[in-house]
Amino acid sequence: MTNGEVHTVYDTSGPFTDPDVAIDVRAGIAPLRASWIEARNDTVELSKPTSVYRIARESMAELDSIRFANRRPARRAKPGGNVTQMHYARRGIVTKEMEFIAIRENCAPEFVRDEVARGRAVITANVNHPELEPQIIGRNFLVKINANIGNSAIASSIEEEVEKMTWATRWAPTP
Repeated sequence: MTNGEVHTVYDTSGPFTDPDVAIDVRAGIAPLRASWIEARNDTVELSKPTSVYRIARESMAELDSIRFANRRPARRAKPGGNVTQMHYARRGIVTKEMEFIAIRENCAPEFVRDEVARGRAVITANVNHPELEPQIIGRNFLVKINANIGNSAIASSIEEEVEKMTWATRWAPTP
């Protein structure tokens, strides 16, 4: 910046802005966190859906054309377990998600853990969405901007909506 101010901005558009990555929006995003979740060995894959919502949606044949080809089975905590980032933080555990966030936020992983443990921050990292890049929301962390996409058979395609989302995340207002 010309006035000497420094603003830290990171790109949350994932692989969509990497020129070396072939994007197929109908294939979904690679499960970045799958190995992290599996390594903790505290979840199990469900043999069939248990959510009333998911069972109903999977029975709708009209959605078959937009389903991902390689759908992952849902996961849940092992009996008696808890797989939230707050649960880990309150036990003094620094997860891979916390390490990832610390790099992005330019702070120590232990600081991330402590803020989550105290309830002053939350990490978005559901075990059933291993494709997401973990984010933290809290008073001591960078501001996040949320954007949603939706398409219509008349006005736009899924590809056009993903492109809009990519630009929204790349060029979001900075502090």
